[in-house]
Amino acid sequence: QVQLVESGGGLVQPGGSLRLSCAASGFAFSMYSMTWHRQAPGNERELVAHISTSGGRTDYAESVKGRFTIARDNTNNILYLQMNSLKPEDTAVYYCGRDRRGSFDWGKGTLVTVSA
Repeated sequence: QVQLVESGGGLVQPGGSLRLSCAASGFAFSMYSMTWHRQAPGNERELVAHISTSGGRTDYAESVKGRFTIARDNTNNILYLQMNSLKPEDTAVYYCGRDRRGSFDWGKGTLVTVSA
């Protein structure tokens, strides 16, 4: 059974940092590209970052380039998202995703709130 469990969300001031983690189980983690998506209230879910199976290739939404970094630990089956210079518009529920090439499996998400 595929399980993706996100953690690390919370309340942070503008300009601050957070690191999200996603513990994966129930599948061969190292064989799948992985993603972070987010969904703000009233908005559709959007892709934030994508990482290849080895971690050698990463891609980002324009809105987070230079501020967010996606990484993975294939030994311990963990996906990370380091978020720096956070802005109020980054407020959303963040979801870890398994890329099934056309569809995604997601966890339940972790809430990130950026506010003074």
